[in-house]
This record gives sequence, C-alpha cells and structure tokens, in this order.
Amino acid sequence: MSGAAVPPPLDRERVIAALAAMLRIRQFEERCARLYGEQKIRGFLHLCNGQEAIAVGLVPQLRPADAIVATYREHGHALARGIAMGPLMAEMYGRRDGVCGGRGGSMHVFDAATNFYGGNAIVGGGLPLAVGLALAATRQGGTGIAACFFGEGAVAEGEFHESMNLASLWKLPVLFVCENNLYAMGTALERSEAATDVAAKAGNYGMRGLAVDGMDVFAVEAAAREAIDAVRRGGPVLLECRTYRLRAHSMYDAQLYRSRDEVSAWQDRGPIVTLTRRAKALGLLTEQDFQQLLAAAEAEVDAAVAFAEASALEPAEALTRHVYAERLPR
Repeated sequence: MSGAAVPPPLDRERVIAALAAMLRIRQFEERCARLYGEQKIRGFLHLCNGQEAIAVGLVPQLRPADAIVATYREHGHALARGIAMGPLMAEMYGRRDGVCGGRGGSMHVFDAATNFYGGNAIVGGGLPLAVGLALAATRQGGTGIAACFFGEGAVAEGEFHESMNLASLWKLPVLFVCENNLYAMGTALERSEAATDVAAKAGNYGMRGLAVDGMDVFAVEAAAREAIDAVRRGGPVLLECRTYRLRAHSMYDAQLYRSRDEVSAWQDRGPIVTLTRRAKALGLLTEQDFQQLLAAAEAEVDAAVAFAEASALEPAEALTRHVYAERLPR
C-alpha cells in the first residue's frame, strides 16, 4: 500500500465550490429524513451524512464516458454525478417524474444519460457489475473506466474477492472505492475483519491500494486523481476512503451499537465542519458566505420537493410495464 497524493493549497474558489456541493447533498439528505418521518418517503432509506466528501471529491474527476456503480447509500453519488435534484427527489417519492419513473426508489437510482448504473440493495452486489462494465468497455475499444463504490462490510463478501481477482487478472479499468465508515450495518469493522486495513488487501490481488482521509474533500480529490490516472494507464486500483456515517445505517436503525459520545466526536470531524473551520481560519470564507451557501442549498431542496409533490403517481394499469422488453433487439 502507498500513500495518496498531497492536495494543493486551498483557495477561495475551490472552497466555495466544494462546500456548495457538500451542502447540497447534506440538505437533500436531511430533508429526506424529515419527509420519511412524515411518511412522504417510504420503504428503505439510507443517508450519507458525513460521507459527502467522497462523492464531491471523487465523482467530478471521472469523465462522462466512465461508468459509476453505487451502493444503496447513493444519493450523494447521484447528485455529484449531475443527476438533477428534482427528479431524484421524485424518485424518493415513487413518482412518475422520478429518475426511474418512481420504480427504483432510494436504493435503485439509475440514469443512462450520465452512465450512472445505480445502487444495489445487495451488499457487494455492484462489484461484479463494475467488472462487467469495465470488460465491456475494453472489448468494445472504449476509453472509459468503471468506478465502483462499496462499504467495508462488502469486503467480507465473496463478490469482493472474485471481482478484485478478475479485474487484476484481466487488467480491467476498475476503480474500487471502499467507503469505510467503520460499521457494516451494526457490526464494527474490528469485529468482522481480522485485518482491518482495507487498502492493504489490494496487494493480495497484485493491484495498488491507496488509503485517504475520507472526511477531507481535497485529500479525496487528490487521491482520486492519482487513482483514476493509474487505472487509465493499465489496471485496477483499490482506494479506501476512511469516513464515518453520522446518521443511522437506515431509518429503521436504533443505533444501539455505538455511543452518542462517539457520534458527537465524529460530527466535530465531519467534512463540512472541518472545511468550514479551516477555510475561515485561512480567511477564505466568512460566516456570511457559509449562510449564503446553506440558503442556496435549502432553496434547491425546496424546489426539488415541490417538483416531487407536483408529480403524479404512475397509473395502476402501467404497473406491468418494464417487466418484459417492449422491443426485441435485432
């Protein structure tokens, strides 16, 4: 395992852009939590509060032709990829103007236009899909890569080992991104893995492994650029982003496995808090700047909710659509 690249010095423009992007995600997630309590969003809901720096730091480094395979904690990845917030919120509502027509919901956002191959309700289920997408791109003579997000809990799954092995064996352009938030649902990493250094596992498959502070958006950005360049030059890379989810695993999670003091300590290390504090200390950001960014994010979320609530439910007679192909390939 080797260390990741050192990010360049901060400047005001980069700080403003990164904070704006992370606040968009945070406010979207906070509103989703509230709407879930109001029973306007139903089913399973997994929020990425605390992990925003990974999506914001990494996803913009990818090219439009690159494929993204996400997890069920995918809203931040989708927003960072450029999926419009209105249709994304409508998908949370299960409405027909949602990204997937209301059929995917929170865990299965898919958008062909942005090469966003969606979330997956199966832990580790996206790993072989990313390998397949990278294999297809290679065989079709394309230049795109596949970026696959997964949590540290997926490292215990067979798909992780099979996918890492095949990607390395066939020298496929896959960036494996482990969002290590320390808890696989309610199981702490040290209780499920004898070797807790996820990035070090890359060496077992003859590929490079990098580890980065997933709470530092610019550290993630620098590491992502280095890792993506390495993938494009010839083979897979494993990037471990060490982070922490500030909310429960899902809205059904009572969080009996961790203390309030632990969560509070990590909140003080969250990506938005730490960047804001650092930028203010350097004179690159004022409290007024921050409040303006927050207000803009809240206004965008308000508009997204209005869009979702104005969208109709799909009529019952259309519920059997998309079960079978409507046009057979020639």
